[in-house]
Amino acid sequence: MNIESKATELFSLDGKVAVITGAASGIGLATAKRLAEMGANVALVDINETKGEKVAEEIKSLGQKAVFFRCDVTSDSDCKKTTEEVYQVFGRIDILFNNAGVTKRKTIVELGEEEWDLVLNVNLKSIYLFSRHVIPFMVKDGGGSIINTGSGWGLKGGPNAAAYCAAKGGTVNLTRAMAIDHGRQGIRVNCVCPGDTDTELLHDEAAQLGVDDAEFMKAAADRPLNRVGLPEDIANAVLYFASDMSSWVTGSVLVVDGGGLA
Repeated sequence: MNIESKATELFSLDGKVAVITGAASGIGLATAKRLAEMGANVALVDINETKGEKVAEEIKSLGQKAVFFRCDVTSDSDCKKTTEEVYQVFGRIDILFNNAGVTKRKTIVELGEEEWDLVLNVNLKSIYLFSRHVIPFMVKDGGGSIINTGSGWGLKGGPNAAAYCAAKGGTVNLTRAMAIDHGRQGIRVNCVCPGDTDTELLHDEAAQLGVDDAEFMKAAADRPLNRVGLPEDIANAVLYFASDMSSWVTGSVLVVDGGGLA
């Protein structure tokens, strides 16, 4: 076996099933495509039905099975129902990418209680809810890989983003706790921490802050690699954690931010 074929084998996801939350756009969409390109069948989870169904059609064109599931990831009953439906449709769950996210660019004083709850529930509680229903299926079938979307601001503070920083900080340490609890069940749990990535969410931050979008993006690119991230940059990191290339990696936090935290 030559070097190229060995690397392809390690990154291959042939026959595996990946569940991706927040799959209708941005990092979730890019990751769904990347994992499908590497052979995975994909369960797309999002609250946006129109966009989610469109993504499912795009992935089917790659030759992989893709099904969209509308789900409110902050609802335990929705997460339970969706997980059971995914397992019924696909027959297994090998990869869970907890990626659903939202932000409110406000200080503690400015945040309303409902806004705080929304950010914590979508970014952090959803990881708890979806994982608690997926893990028993993974255990039943011999293990799996869970990847959580953190943030550079889960490792350091950021301005006007109190709830988001709290949620992402929680995500980083929840990842470590899950890795400890479920490693002996054959489940690896890791965290990808993106820097500013060119998604709808990032452009929405500019709008929330009332600043010019072009200037906001220019400031976001001020980092050693001199650009904002692309969703595909993050998708590649998720592929690493989802594949056998990272078979002895768990409880890890990978910063993918063009050197922003360097």
